[in-house]
Amino acid sequence: MLEYTETESKSYEERYQEALTQIPLYTKDWTNFNAADPGITILENMIGFETLQQERLLQIPFRVRQNLMKLVGFEIRKGRPARLLLCAEGVKAPVMLPQNHKFRLGPLTFETNRRIAVDDSRVTAAYSRRETEDRKTHEKKVIIRDCAPLLDHETAVPVEIFGEQPQAQDALYLILNRLPESRREVIFYFSLRERGGRNPLPEHVENTFAAISWELYTDQGFVPLKVRDCTNAFLTSGEVRLRLPEESAALWQDKDAAGIPEGYCIRAVLTRADYDVRPRVTAIWGFLFEVWQKDTLSEVHTFHKAQEVELESEISREAYIDVFVREEKGGSYRRYEITEGGEKQGRYYERKDLGNGRHSIRFDRSRYGFAPLSGRGCVEVLVYTEDVARRYALGKVLGYDDQVIELPYKHLVNESFCILAKRTAANGEAIYDFVRPDRYEDEALTYHLLENDGTIVIEDAGAFIGAQLFLAACSTMRGSEGNIRAGNTLVSDHDRSGIRYYAPGAGMGGAYRERLESVRQRFLKDIETPYTAVTEADYQRIVQRTPGLCIHKVGASMDAERNLIQIAVKPATDERFPKLSPIYEKTILKELERRRLLSTRVEILQPMYASVNVTARIYVKPHYENARAQIEALIREKTDYLRSDKGFGELLKFDDIFHAVEMLPCVEFVYELSLRPQTATFVRMQDADILPDKNCLLYPGEIVIEEIAYEQR
Repeated sequence: MLEYTETESKSYEERYQEALTQIPLYTKDWTNFNAADPGITILENMIGFETLQQERLLQIPFRVRQNLMKLVGFEIRKGRPARLLLCAEGVKAPVMLPQNHKFRLGPLTFETNRRIAVDDSRVTAAYSRRETEDRKTHEKKVIIRDCAPLLDHETAVPVEIFGEQPQAQDALYLILNRLPESRREVIFYFSLRERGGRNPLPEHVENTFAAISWELYTDQGFVPLKVRDCTNAFLTSGEVRLRLPEESAALWQDKDAAGIPEGYCIRAVLTRADYDVRPRVTAIWGFLFEVWQKDTLSEVHTFHKAQEVELESEISREAYIDVFVREEKGGSYRRYEITEGGEKQGRYYERKDLGNGRHSIRFDRSRYGFAPLSGRGCVEVLVYTEDVARRYALGKVLGYDDQVIELPYKHLVNESFCILAKRTAANGEAIYDFVRPDRYEDEALTYHLLENDGTIVIEDAGAFIGAQLFLAACSTMRGSEGNIRAGNTLVSDHDRSGIRYYAPGAGMGGAYRERLESVRQRFLKDIETPYTAVTEADYQRIVQRTPGLCIHKVGASMDAERNLIQIAVKPATDERFPKLSPIYEKTILKELERRRLLSTRVEILQPMYASVNVTARIYVKPHYENARAQIEALIREKTDYLRSDKGFGELLKFDDIFHAVEMLPCVEFVYELSLRPQTATFVRMQDADILPDKNCLLYPGEIVIEEIAYEQR
């Protein structure tokens, strides 16, 4: 059933005619195609059964198909708006950004998810500190490295913050002019010059190479902070989220750091430093806040235990506001009308505009006779724009399964979606319920949202048959388009403070909801992808993708007699001729242990390197400049396994180099060419070719070229 696809819906007559035309392809003896023939009768019955079966397959509900995929471990990937971090520059006075405050970049809209206080908090200085001790005199020495270029965001000069050989207890100090009073969590962003080819680390897995303790200086000294480090201890660019403690921060002045100003201090101390690639930071950004790529068209605000509430909404400046109140515990809501006051009885509320999208909503039972029940979710305030007001009526719940209702918008945000259901109570009054997707309760209105298509599918009407549906909360997004590149400046709506909002990092996570067909394709691809390593190619692929490692080259060879797989690995680290560290060997073997056959042994080989010396006498054509440089560059390229796609143990062919040199435009002909390895330890000659060992890579050594001018006679 998972592989079933109906490309074209065919009627009974179409299937019958196709079957008749195919009979001569299978037999020549069947010549009577009239209805009286018993074979035709059987054929008609089989075609009728097939037609009914196909129609039944097409009627399999979406939820059944989804649950079938769950049984084999594959779920639909939910749609998510892209997330972006913004840095406020040029702040002269504190600014309060309300919830759903909009920032624009061309056709894209980004919004805050909560109130954000923006002030002039910033990083004023950065430096690293290392304490060493002389082995003979035991005298302590402090090494200070100024990291001021990291705060100059106009340039991107990489700084090795912990030096060429990072050590435990090395620390990076960030000096701050102030700490934001309204935020208990602060966000920094570190841009790094990353080593290409590093495999991603799985989430919630301890960093293999390093560990960092983040601390804040207080009256009690440095205290540890709760942290979420997305840089993996400065291995990749990313954010660092720090939870500030209850202790009050104190001013810090480092007597060993001349020229560093006094200020509040947050430091990152290396507790473990076994880096394969030393960190190179290009920029530090401080006090960022989150925005999400979405455009809110209507929203629902929930209030608890309140007879007077304060509504703050960016879209309430130019939108409609409806108030719904719960008067009984667990009951539905009643709609309240706005009033200017007076002694009339009824469901009324008073509203006062406080400016900047803020409104005060007040209920008075003694005056009007009705008020909210004190409890959770007692007041729901619906705020919607004029565009939604014109199109918010969705239709009626008819009561049959899988009723599809079209929505006025597509590409919706599931977490921000809600519908309003209007019913008639036993006493004839109108009652309202706010219903979110995938709500499974007795007598509840159960539906799922197809965000991409802009439709809802009602699975179970419950007690809502005949209810009128209206659009309540609604936000749209643009999927992966929100994953913008780093370095963009966004424009704020309704903000005239002159602040520049800059995105130091790229947008991330934006995607539309995955379609069921895509889930099925992932399942089929997973079935075809081998998990257990059997062939040499399997071992090479697994090692190449080892999480968290920088792997440049892998070569696997099988010793069938000993049932042994030998794997040579070259890491992509800072050294020209890197060796495998114990961390790399341990991590690779751990990954292979889960994937190898029980009877197969695995051995990791250290990479070896051998240079190739080349001697050549070559006749070159007249009037060619830099002929020697061109020839030497080509020979180096052909003999360099470190930079090319040539792998471990690959034969270096004399003919390939000879013909490549001969084809150069500046070369008339090659008179003499010889290849010789500098050492015979890891390589051997095979006629005129060079054959390295299974764990050996070649690189160019001494190249001697005698250039002879060719003269035609």
